[in-house]
Amino acid sequence: MTVQVSQAILASLIVVGFFGCLIALLINPGTLSDLNREPVMLMIGALIAAFAGIVGYFFGSSAGSARKTNLLAKAEPIIDLTDKV
Repeated sequence: MTVQVSQAILASLIVVGFFGCLIALLINPGTLSDLNREPVMLMIGALIAAFAGIVGYFFGSSAGSARKTNLLAKAEPIIDLTDKV
């Protein structure tokens, strides 16, 4: 399994978990009691941070940087610095 595939799988799991938790809380908000409110909110906060990181990586400057690196790797060199003058 390549790094890109494992990143995509992990990102998909985080996104599904994020929206799954939000939908579950919207459908049945009575499941939060005084006992489990803090841990659930902490988990949702961690999922929000992870979701923001995923969006930033796949759609932000990291994606642009990866595209630039791939284009530079495929480009022909302008000057061959190994030639003797």
